[in-house]
Amino acid sequence: MSAQYQLNGRSASEIAASVERGVASGALAPGDPLPSVRALASSLAVSPTTVAAALSELRRRGIVVSRPRSGTRIGERPAVRARSAPVAPAGARDLASGNPDPAFLPDLAAVLKDLPAPHRLYGDAPVLEELAAVAGGRLCVVNGALDGIERVLAAHLQPGDAVAVEDPGWPGVIDLVRALGLQVAGVRTDERGMVPDGLDRALRGGARAVVLTPRGQNPAGSAHDAARAAGLRAVLTPDVLLVEDDHLGPVAGVAWLSAAGSTARHAVVRSVSKWLGPDLRCAILTGDELTLARVEGRQSLGPGWVSGLIQRLTARLWSDPDVLALVARAREAYVERREAMLAALSAHGLEASGASGLNVWVPVPDEDAAVRALLATGVSIAAGGPFRLATPPAVRITTATVKPAEAPPLAAALAAAVRPPRRTRAA
Repeated sequence: MSAQYQLNGRSASEIAASVERGVASGALAPGDPLPSVRALASSLAVSPTTVAAALSELRRRGIVVSRPRSGTRIGERPAVRARSAPVAPAGARDLASGNPDPAFLPDLAAVLKDLPAPHRLYGDAPVLEELAAVAGGRLCVVNGALDGIERVLAAHLQPGDAVAVEDPGWPGVIDLVRALGLQVAGVRTDERGMVPDGLDRALRGGARAVVLTPRGQNPAGSAHDAARAAGLRAVLTPDVLLVEDDHLGPVAGVAWLSAAGSTARHAVVRSVSKWLGPDLRCAILTGDELTLARVEGRQSLGPGWVSGLIQRLTARLWSDPDVLALVARAREAYVERREAMLAALSAHGLEASGASGLNVWVPVPDEDAAVRALLATGVSIAAGGPFRLATPPAVRITTATVKPAEAPPLAAALAAAVRPPRRTRAA
């Protein structure tokens, strides 16, 4: 916590608001520690009970997180808009933010030139027929993957309910769960996705929902095989809400193998961000009829629908043979680049995972040292802290733009950071 920023307040709500103001102003950054309950109570001249109540409210809303022996810290993605630094510092090559290669995204301007744009009016169907035709089946349209996941969780759960999430996993999901007032139940993942035994323990412990990424898992690139999908299906029970996130779609590099089939409530969120463009903010939501009806009903009380212009543009791109050919080339390139990075890391004795998707996950003894060492070479990679709950330290490297010839020097730089040369005693 910045030495210049002083928390204040006499009541729990005032203390919580003071923390929020610090986050919003940037004085309190993600990961900053807060004073202990007793220390803060002493400095504010209030009871420890008042401070504990303030922190409890902040935890419920996902602004702070508390971990055993680590105290309370500002969350990595607090539910308050903060003025923070960009993922990659100015001038550094960005292998940290998880973006696709822009070279493989379609030219939106060319399509927009002749895209019909009729006015849509209140009362029109929320989903355009042309988008439903290319996406297939009964569906809702939402503003991106996280919007869809949020709407499904909110449609079925109450504050305090527990949600099983992947560990390591996507910070957006982890922090969204916290921001909704839900409890995070981390479940270990391996190269094939969430481990069934861990999911079973979480469900026996009271988790009412699970969010899975069957392919292209962020950050570790995990992907279900048939046996893993079946194993997860076997431990799921009819009363559990299953949400599956297909944020990479056709550029994940592997087939889609769902764990659905044993739950009464199930939704799949398929975003087009990684293969048609993040700025479209469009995702397709499919699922059981009650889930879709609840999502549509809540949408009708808020935004009403996703812009028809966005839906029409998405449908046009999705059905364009030239765009689909570009997507196929992207899939092949992403596989080649990811595998080249894994091979280069392995050549330096570094274990890494990345069975699919745009990232590789590399365990390291010191995340900050590894990130700083790569930054000294002009490359920005992501520290694993925001992605982890109980798993050991690691870094994430986005390989989407890393051509095979560029992988060896990056791997060498990371290996040097992880295992610096020993100092020898002077003779």
